[in-house]
Amino acid sequence: MQRVLTTVTLLGLLVATAAAFAITEHLKQIKSPIYGALVYAGPTPPARALGSTIFSPVCHCLTGTATIRIKVRHRSRVTVTIVDSGGNRVATITSNELLNARSPHHWPWNGRTAAGAVAPDGVYHPWVSLPHRTLKFTNRIIVDTKPPKVLAASVAKPVLFAGPGRSVAIRYSFNEHAHAAVYLGRRLIIFGRTTQLSDKVKWQGELGGRPLPAGKYVLSVGAQDLAGNEAPAAKRRQVTVVVRYVELSPQRMTVRGGGRIRVGVETAARQYKWRLGHRHGTARRKVLRLRAPTTPGTYRLVVGEDGQSTTAVVRVHK
Repeated sequence: MQRVLTTVTLLGLLVATAAAFAITEHLKQIKSPIYGALVYAGPTPPARALGSTIFSPVCHCLTGTATIRIKVRHRSRVTVTIVDSGGNRVATITSNELLNARSPHHWPWNGRTAAGAVAPDGVYHPWVSLPHRTLKFTNRIIVDTKPPKVLAASVAKPVLFAGPGRSVAIRYSFNEHAHAAVYLGRRLIIFGRTTQLSDKVKWQGELGGRPLPAGKYVLSVGAQDLAGNEAPAAKRRQVTVVVRYVELSPQRMTVRGGGRIRVGVETAARQYKWRLGHRHGTARRKVLRLRAPTTPGTYRLVVGEDGQSTTAVVRVHK
C-alpha cells in the first residue's frame, strides 16, 4: 500500500511539473502588448534604446525635455505616468488616450510635477497602464538642473604664430564631465566633442573659419554638461592669447647708408614678402639680410604673409 502511495505521489509531482513548464513556455510565447519602447532627450530619437536618459528642464536648450515613445500591438487606451525612484507618481503625461496599433506614439515630459513645479534632481521611470495591466519601464530618466563649474583654465604658450597646422592648446578642468565651450566675446568658437573632467581644446586663431588679425584676444572658457546645463557667463574662466603672424627682431635699428641690415623673422609661413623703400622681394630664411638705402632718412621695413604684416623702423645716416 505504501508503495502505491509513493508511486501516485511521484506521478502527481511529474504531472504538476510538466503543467508548470507548459504554462511557462506558453507565457514566454505571449508577446507584450507594448513594443518599440524608447526614452530619449532632445529632438531626435537615438538609433537604439538607452538605459539612461539625462535632461534638464531649466536649460532652455534642445535637451530640455525627455520623450517617451511606444507602440501598441492592438488598438488600446493607455495612461503614461512618471514615477520617482520610490514608485510615487510625479506627473501624468497622458491619460486614457486611445492609440492605434503599430504606430509610434510620442509624449514629452517637461520635467515638472503635476503641480507645475520643477521635479527635484534624481531618477525617474515611465509607467504605461493599459485597461488590465501596468508595465513598469526600467528606463531611467535623470533630471539634472545643476550647471557644471569651471575649476581652472589656462594656456601654456599664450603667443600663437598663426598659420597652417598651428594652434594654441587651452587646458581646462571641470567639477563634472562636460563639453568645453570657448567664447570670444559672445561668439561660441569651440565646442568640445567629448565630455571630460579635464582635457584641452585647440584654437587656430580663427573666427567663423577665417583668420583673425594680429592682436590680443581674451577667450572665456565655459562648460556644458550632458543634461544641457551651461556654466553661467560670470563663472567662466578667461585666458588671453596673442595672435601673431610675423614678428621682427629688432623692431628699430640704425645703420649707415648702404650698410647691411640683419633682421630676425619669426612666422609660421614657409615664405614671406618684404618691402624696404622702393625695393621688395620674397624670402624664406629666419634671418632677413638686406642692403640699407644709400640716402639718409627713416624707412619702414614691412614683412608680411597672406595679408598680415608687421613693420620695423630703419634709420639710415650718412
